[in-house]
Amino acid sequence: MLGISERAANMQPSATLQLTAKVSEMTHAGIEVIKFNIGEPDFDTPVNIRNACKKALDDGKTRYTPAPGIVELRRAICDKLERDNNVRYGVSEISFGTGAKQPIFNTLFMTVNPGDEVIIPTPCWVSYVDMVKLCGGVPVLVSCKEEDGFSLDIDAIAAAVTDKTKAIIINTPNNPSGAVYDEASLRQLAELALTCRFYIISDEVYEKLIYDGEKHFCIASISEEVKALSFIVNGFSKAYAMTGWRAGYVAGPADIIGKINGFQGHSTSNASTPVQWACIEALNGPQDSLKTMLVQFDERRKYLSRRLNEMGFSCKTPKGAFYVMPNISALFEKSYKGKKLADSAGTAEFMLEAAHIAVVPGEAFASPNNVRFAYSNSLSNIEKGLGQLDAALKQLD
Repeated sequence: MLGISERAANMQPSATLQLTAKVSEMTHAGIEVIKFNIGEPDFDTPVNIRNACKKALDDGKTRYTPAPGIVELRRAICDKLERDNNVRYGVSEISFGTGAKQPIFNTLFMTVNPGDEVIIPTPCWVSYVDMVKLCGGVPVLVSCKEEDGFSLDIDAIAAAVTDKTKAIIINTPNNPSGAVYDEASLRQLAELALTCRFYIISDEVYEKLIYDGEKHFCIASISEEVKALSFIVNGFSKAYAMTGWRAGYVAGPADIIGKINGFQGHSTSNASTPVQWACIEALNGPQDSLKTMLVQFDERRKYLSRRLNEMGFSCKTPKGAFYVMPNISALFEKSYKGKKLADSAGTAEFMLEAAHIAVVPGEAFASPNNVRFAYSNSLSNIEKGLGQLDAALKQLD
């Protein structure tokens, strides 16, 4: 019978990309929208990284590479993981892909069978759920408590484990909440994984964006036994302002990484060749640009959290990434132009229409009482956008 596949029928489009399209329509209509919905640094890629890419082009490094990436890059990734995360990998345990999304999907596709359950703590990044579904797996959502700063709830995770549990996906620092999972909870999670035998897929793409003296802890560094169950995913988009370059990787057990590489060879083959050489410079070159970004992100983080609380929202100051997740449920009984806001999607729609600011509704992250603001925008734009929101709130009935 002709028609789309069951996978396609079960897939939901990315809510963040849909919102971006709507904002684009308004912009083309001449309406200025302050974009709190975009999860990418508003800084240029550092000059040394751009120059490394240009040099690769000038040197003729534009041909196919091995599907998992050039050896020089995979060796640089191994050095980074040992230097920053205290965990040792060999080049055969690294797969480099097109952004961090591809390595996450490849890992799921190579480990999850139809009917396998994958635990996902929420709030969670928008694509995890549909990635699991596309692999035939069953997403099992476990809430992290807002009053605890969205930290991992190990008891709730343990209660969700069944004999069908194949993996858990964690994201620290977290998109969308900004939570940084502490070492104690990650050690508890590792013990649970060892006891119940499931994989840990740890998305650490925001690893470098941490504030208030918090420390990132890589779960694979606990022991060789934990490392054998772990897949560490990271990328270059956030720390090095390289979102459009599409560069990310996964480190894991050599046998499964080999299958991931084989799958990538049948799907996309290698990621962009000159980009791979630029990524070596990102890892091994000066890190001054990251420090500059962190100072500005920190200033924006504090201002945004403070102003949202002053406007009557409940908003914890996050410890990582570049997002805040205020609770906006107090608005659900209010109305704008005779229409009740009702939920976070309706509240986000009101903010777009009345305040001309774009935020992402919490439903996209399995957190229906919240919306996500990204502070990857200039402080002047943040101030302007919040001023417009403050004025719009006064129009509610």
